[in-house]
Amino acid sequence: MRFEPTRVPTHPAPPVARRGTPRQKHTSKITVYVSDDELLALEHVRLALRAAHGLAVDRGRVVREAIAVLLADFEDRGEESVLVRRLRHDD
Repeated sequence: MRFEPTRVPTHPAPPVARRGTPRQKHTSKITVYVSDDELLALEHVRLALRAAHGLAVDRGRVVREAIAVLLADFEDRGEESVLVRRLRHDD
């Protein structure tokens, strides 16, 4: 299977309310390697959500929400999105 990049429409599509999927059986899986510091930060966020906000969520849910937020920002802001700006700094 070959990856084909998504075409960016010349006219922006209506905004889509992106949400990460709640805890459920998912049909697709990816493996993402993170540093020890990134994993520790993710765990700190998970614990802070529970302690300060009463939200008992797993790390996967936090990651899916983060992805949804990042994709929505990219769709809304394109060139000025957080994703584009951060990836440019990696070059």
